[in-house]
Amino acid sequence: MKIAANLSLLFTELPLRERVVAAAAAGFDGVEIQFPYELPAIALKEALDAAGMPLRLINLPAGDLMSGGAGLAAVPARQAEFAAALQQALSYAAMVRPALVNVLPGRLAEGVEPEQAMACLIDNLRKTAEAFQLLGIGVVVEAINPLDMPGFLINTPEQLDALLNAVAHANLAVQYDLYHMARQGLDVPAGIALLAGRIGHVQFADYPGRGAPGTGELQFAPLLTALRDSGYQGWLAAEYRPGEAGTQASLGWLSEWRAT
Repeated sequence: MKIAANLSLLFTELPLRERVVAAAAAGFDGVEIQFPYELPAIALKEALDAAGMPLRLINLPAGDLMSGGAGLAAVPARQAEFAAALQQALSYAAMVRPALVNVLPGRLAEGVEPEQAMACLIDNLRKTAEAFQLLGIGVVVEAINPLDMPGFLINTPEQLDALLNAVAHANLAVQYDLYHMARQGLDVPAGIALLAGRIGHVQFADYPGRGAPGTGELQFAPLLTALRDSGYQGWLAAEYRPGEAGTQASLGWLSEWRAT
């Protein structure tokens, strides 16, 4: 399995363009960026091409989600904003060519019934999967634990399973985050087994603390085995907080994983 660096959390002491070079020098196979839109698409493409680094994933713009709001994907009153975000991501992705685009379901908005939010999310995911299929780019959707992000609409593998079944589009898969599953005390391998064949991307951080592998209690070896046994052949993305010593000091795990 190839390993990507999440440049929204790693190498953040550098400007975004320089993080691409730093990730390549550190031995990563590619990169992902949560919300790259601050950097013009042509500038990011030039940085990726110069470093020979593939872009594995970006997120669809999510409105006010990261500042505590409901986001866009599951809010009926924000359909026009979601459509604009989709167009922005399509234009950006046409230039930088990520392998995948991730849609964050968001929080349950005030005054919106759960059934209404889910219906809106299903419709928006179907539209997004269809639109990016025309570009040859896959779409994924992820569950986030409700302890770190209270009110988040999708938390568990079972909810992801139901969501995929409801959308029923071949261009939609799951982004499975090992940290977010462990943070809830869930059976992480069981979730992998439930979603086998429908996991499009995997992110990881240790638990607790969301640090680098080896800084917490999460046993990664059996999880990597479970992924292989499920037939997963995609990428692993390091999406952790490296701590005060910086990213380079946190990379002791990388050579060890390479040997497995």
